[in-house]
Amino acid sequence: MRRPIGSLAGLMVALAGLLPVAQAADSDTAYVVSYFEVSPAAKDKAAGLLRQVARQSRKDAGNLRFEILQRLGQPDQFVVLEAWKDKDALAAHAAAAHTKQFRDNLQGLLRSAYDERPHTALEVGEVRAAAARNAVFAVTHVDIVPKLKDEGVALTKELAVTGRKYTANTRFEALTQNSRTNHMTVVEIWADRRAMEAHSTASHMKQYREKLLPMSGSLYDERLYRALD
Repeated sequence: MRRPIGSLAGLMVALAGLLPVAQAADSDTAYVVSYFEVSPAAKDKAAGLLRQVARQSRKDAGNLRFEILQRLGQPDQFVVLEAWKDKDALAAHAAAAHTKQFRDNLQGLLRSAYDERPHTALEVGEVRAAAARNAVFAVTHVDIVPKLKDEGVALTKELAVTGRKYTANTRFEALTQNSRTNHMTVVEIWADRRAMEAHSTASHMKQYREKLLPMSGSLYDERLYRALD
């Protein structure tokens, strides 16, 4: 259920002990969304490698966010969400020894290629360093046919703005892939699964899905995750 936006202040006070001070994103902020899958027997080892590289990467200069997620119901699938001050900070991280070591150690566990997708901001709010405990992440790939890109972009930006008005939402952002600007990634964080499911049936969400369908180049690929740490 949608609650009045005026109650947002109360929620933020309640979360103050769980969420670090937010940092504002700007036009230079570099985002990366990476997907990978490992063999089912290797999921715990992969999670351990992720925790290690996350601890190291959060200390890198220019890191705003380095989140490691494991898919609900399919624990052998992972996502890494990164935000960096700028492209130079991202490049320095990519060249760091701990980043290379992580990729080398992960290689033997993978059952498909490590799918790293650089993004820029389309419609984002504050860049938080971490989500509250027990939060549910939704990461969705949105693919618009090229000739209707502008309409799809406008629709998705509006969705992100509306989603952030819900008190149970701690992030709702839309990103654009650098290499294919008609491909977007929507990242949501909800207080719990019940809140996420309530939003998924809200009237504005239904309208978005209905309007998106004739513009979409592929299925609306929404996947749910939990944070590993």
